[in-house]
Amino acid sequence: MPLTFTHLDRGAAREAVETVAEIYQRSYVDRIAAGTAFYTVERFMHRFDLYTKRDGFELVIAEGDGTPVGQAFGWPLPAGTAWWKGLRTEVPYRFTDENGYRTFALSEIMVPEPHQGQGVAHALHDELLKGRPEERATLLVRPDNGAAYAAYRRWGWHKAAELQPDMADAPVYDALIKSLR
Repeated sequence: MPLTFTHLDRGAAREAVETVAEIYQRSYVDRIAAGTAFYTVERFMHRFDLYTKRDGFELVIAEGDGTPVGQAFGWPLPAGTAWWKGLRTEVPYRFTDENGYRTFALSEIMVPEPHQGQGVAHALHDELLKGRPEERATLLVRPDNGAAYAAYRRWGWHKAAELQPDMADAPVYDALIKSLR
């Protein structure tokens, strides 16, 4: 299926909240159904609202045959970012030093189940990261999410640390890093 991509800055992303919520609901069906507070649609949309307030926020929506089939978004980490709060392992000196130009945080890649395994996630990943001026990117992945973890490793990511975000009910993640140079 040929994909088309729409890039949205933070203002345009805020106008696309219905599409964002719909893709989220179709991508996290099992986690939402499990009833964990962190994964409710309301909690996700609250986080999304906060994310869109960040300088440099970018959302990419993939469409196939005119239907949204996935999304990915992130932003550059500013000086004093809370992204690295909750580290559970030691990292190299100055690893967490940010200035708004060093690290792009890839916050989410979502692809609903009927479109998984068709290269949509990889295409979204590449589309969001292509041409980024930062020297590296980071993302958080649950260690038990075997399929996503394996994909990220194939795409050049490596584990840097364990991290539990400073958010109510947040799980423990592996923080991965990828060079963008």
